[in-house]
Amino acid sequence: MDNTRKPEGFEEEKLFVLPDYMQTELSRSELTRDLFISDIGFFPRARHHYRERPEGSDSHIFIFCSDGEGWIELDQHKTFPLTQNHLAVIPAKTPHRYGASSNAPWSIYWFHLRGDHVASFIRMYGMDAGTLHLPIGAISEFNDVFDRCYALLSDKTYSLPIHTHVSQSIRQLISGIGISAGGTAKDKKREQYLELAIRYMSDRLEDSIKLPELAKHTGLSKQHLILLFNEETGFPPIEYFLRMKIQRAAQMLSLTGLTIKEVAASIGITDPYYFSRLFKKMTGSAPSAYRNVPKG
Repeated sequence: MDNTRKPEGFEEEKLFVLPDYMQTELSRSELTRDLFISDIGFFPRARHHYRERPEGSDSHIFIFCSDGEGWIELDQHKTFPLTQNHLAVIPAKTPHRYGASSNAPWSIYWFHLRGDHVASFIRMYGMDAGTLHLPIGAISEFNDVFDRCYALLSDKTYSLPIHTHVSQSIRQLISGIGISAGGTAKDKKREQYLELAIRYMSDRLEDSIKLPELAKHTGLSKQHLILLFNEETGFPPIEYFLRMKIQRAAQMLSLTGLTIKEVAASIGITDPYYFSRLFKKMTGSAPSAYRNVPKG
């Protein structure tokens, strides 16, 4: 390995590593144990910067390149560039190495996160699928949160309230990045599948739909479709379909003079007693009572 390569020690760098005993305390505290910073730093114009961890890290590593460029290799085979205004995430336990470009060495902000919720954030926003380009607003927020958290940790290393505040700030930062930039292509694909399924349901509210039929129409497996609906709506597909039926029935009760039996039949339910039980379960009111409630 080139002897000029170095993991740290750059002019004007910022570097903070939480003492082991403090990490232990944070891992036990109810308000920080699921997500906390163990290391944080900024390496400006980091010429010859190089780091290698054949066994991976115990922490999840977030690296934001604010200038210049570098590269990251994961699992000894997947290599990709990290350029200006891009964020990369290296999940815990993933073998990796990375370094600055020799021609235009990067300036990077970075922090290491620990706790069970970190992996969940990464998965939710697809942050391990490749580098994320941060829009201007997200970059500004990243810089503000980073500077504030670094200053707080450096000044009050042993304060649990400060670490709790930093933990909440980083949670908000990650979710903000995820919404504005993270997993954009993945999220759009999920939305397309969801919209396709819901449109299919909407066109068949007067019928019955089976899960295999819906899965076949969307091109997803039954398990994947159930997972998608649970994550995006909070309900499995068929229950969501029933709720769509009841929503339509509620509209008809309010806007038409159809009998309850006729309303039930219009959404494919031939048993009015079953319809009444289902309607009350989902709305909290019996159909007749719902119809008599003043609307608007």
